[in-house]
Amino acid sequence: MVESGVKGIVALVMAAGKGTRMASDRPKVLHEIAGEPMLGFLLAELEALRAKGLLSRVVAIVGHGAEEVRAYLAEVWPWVESVVQEPQLGTGHAVMQAAPELEGFEGSVAILNGDVPLFEGATLEALLAEHEERQARLTFLTCEHPRPDGLGRILRDPAGRVAGIVEHRDADARQREIKEINVGVYLAHWPTLRAALQTITPANDQGEYYLTDAIAGLVGGGHAVATVRTDDHVALGGINTRAELVSAGAEWRRRRGAYFLARQVTVEDPATTFIGPRVAIGADTVIEPFTQIHGGSRIGAGCVIGSHSRLVDAVVGNGATVRSSDVVDSEIGERTTVGPFARLRDHALVGSDARIGNFVELKKVAFGDGAKAAHLTYLGDAEVGDRANIGCGTVTCNYDGERKHRTRIGPGAFIGTNNTLVAPVEIGADAYTAAGSTITEDVPAGALALGRARQTVKEGWVARRRASRTEKQKSEA
Repeated sequence: MVESGVKGIVALVMAAGKGTRMASDRPKVLHEIAGEPMLGFLLAELEALRAKGLLSRVVAIVGHGAEEVRAYLAEVWPWVESVVQEPQLGTGHAVMQAAPELEGFEGSVAILNGDVPLFEGATLEALLAEHEERQARLTFLTCEHPRPDGLGRILRDPAGRVAGIVEHRDADARQREIKEINVGVYLAHWPTLRAALQTITPANDQGEYYLTDAIAGLVGGGHAVATVRTDDHVALGGINTRAELVSAGAEWRRRRGAYFLARQVTVEDPATTFIGPRVAIGADTVIEPFTQIHGGSRIGAGCVIGSHSRLVDAVVGNGATVRSSDVVDSEIGERTTVGPFARLRDHALVGSDARIGNFVELKKVAFGDGAKAAHLTYLGDAEVGDRANIGCGTVTCNYDGERKHRTRIGPGAFIGTNNTLVAPVEIGADAYTAAGSTITEDVPAGALALGRARQTVKEGWVARRRASRTEKQKSEA
C-alpha cells in the first residue's frame, strides 16, 4: 500500500482477460512469442523504465487463470505486484481492483494492456514527458491507423485540442473518415481518474464497466488533457487470435533482428531467428538462421551461435561457439566450443577453452577449463577437472534407482573410450582408465585402472558351429 502523499508513476497492467477468440484454456497473456509469454514483452520494457527511475511500481491486474499468471510473475518478474479481478466486469472494473493498493496515492498511473508485445518503452517515455510538460490530468496515446474500422476516433477542435472520443458504432460518416484512433494507453492523475471511475455504470449490452467511459468523462470534463501521436499502429495492436499471435511473432522477429543489427550483432536471417525480450547479446557475435534464444540468456562478444541451436536461460562467454545444440539453464565459458548436437541442461557449468563435441550430454556437471568430451558421451552429476579428456562412449552411472550419486574426475585425467563410471566414484588427477573399462572403485592420482572382462579366444569355433548346424539339419530332414 502506498503511503499518503507519495508521488511517482505506478503502471497498471491489464492481464485479466480470458481471450475467448484464442480458443484456449491458457490465459491469453501467457501465450508465447519467441519463447516468452506475451505479458513478458511489456514487463521487459517496464523493467527498463523502472531501472531509469521512471516507474515506482508495476501492478498486474489478473483474472482468468490468475494462479498461472501469478506463478509466472513470481518466477520471472518477482518485483511485479498483482491484484485479482473476480469476476471480470470490464476494464473500468479491472482498474478499480487496484484502488486498495493505491490508497493515499496522489501521483499518476500508467494503464497498459498486457497483450501488446510490440509496445516499446520509449513510447511510454514520450507519454510521461508530455504529461509532465503539460501538467495534464490525462495524457493518452493516439495513432494514425490506415484501417480504423471498429476503433474509437479522436475528435479535435479547430485549435487541435482533444474535443472527445467517439466509438466507431456511434460515429457519423464524417467522423468515420478520421484516421486518428484511441490506442488504449493512458497516463492519468490517480485521484482524478478514481473519481471518474466511480461515476461510470454498466449501461451497455455486456453489463460491464468500461474504462473508456471514465476516459471520455475526463476528456469532456474540463480537465487538462494531452495526447501523444504515433504512426506505428502495428506495435500497438492487441492480440486476440492465434493468427494475430503468429503475425505479431513474425513482426517481433523482424524488429528484434533490426535491434541487434544496429548494435553490432550479425543476425543473418531475422525471419527465422527467435530472440526473446530478455536476451542480451554482445558485439561481433553472429547468430545463424533457425536459432532460438529464449529466457534470460546472456551471450558474450565475438560468439557464434549456429543454426538450429536452442538456448534457454543460457550464459555464453566471449568467443564461444555453439553449433546446432540445446543449452538450457547452463553456462559456457570463454572460447569454448559446443556441438554439433550436444545437450547441456540442469545447471551444467563448462569452463573456458573447453570442448563439448557431437552427441555429448551434460547434466549437473562442472566441466573444467581446457577439458574435452569430444563425442558420444553422457556425464550426469559429475565434476570434471581442468584439462581432463573424456573418451568416446563414456557414461556416468549416476542413478541407482533411488538416489543420484556423483562422479569426480580429477585434473588432467584421461578416461578411455567406452568407459562406464559407476558412481559414486573418483578418478584422481592425471589418472588413466583403459578403453572398455567399467570403473566401480576409486582410482588414485597418477594410476592406470583397467576394468575389463578377460578375453577368451576359441580357435576353430566358427567351423565347428557350422558343422554342428549341418548335422542338425540332416537329422531333421
